[in-house]
Amino acid sequence: MEINIAAVKAEVEAVFEEYETALVSNDVDTLDRLFLNAPTTIRYGGGENLYGYAEIAAFRSARAGGNLDRTLAKTVITTYGADFATAATLFYRDTSPGKVGRQMQTWVRTDAGWQVVAAHVSVIDEYA
Repeated sequence: MEINIAAVKAEVEAVFEEYETALVSNDVDTLDRLFLNAPTTIRYGGGENLYGYAEIAAFRSARAGGNLDRTLAKTVITTYGADFATAATLFYRDTSPGKVGRQMQTWVRTDAGWQVVAAHVSVIDEYA
């Protein structure tokens, strides 16, 4: 297996950027499209554990859309072969001083394009 094939990595970087733009603008349709519609898709959030696409989509549609701006740091995207990737990033929000968010995503190439099959988001004290 080849790690970080340049063309594949560029694809995942682009879709990760698309996800980030959709997240901060609360573009629920795009966020839903970027998660695999399957009962095996999982998202652990700051205050919720979501099992299956239906729970994830319901959470997204019910969430308030304000104050989602954030700054990313130390983003690492790694591809494994042509169809599997991980993305990890730290994020900071002006509304949460002294805190750092952590986001991990597992991406898989599907017939519909790159989609998230597992995600974890958490926030800790910045200097923990």
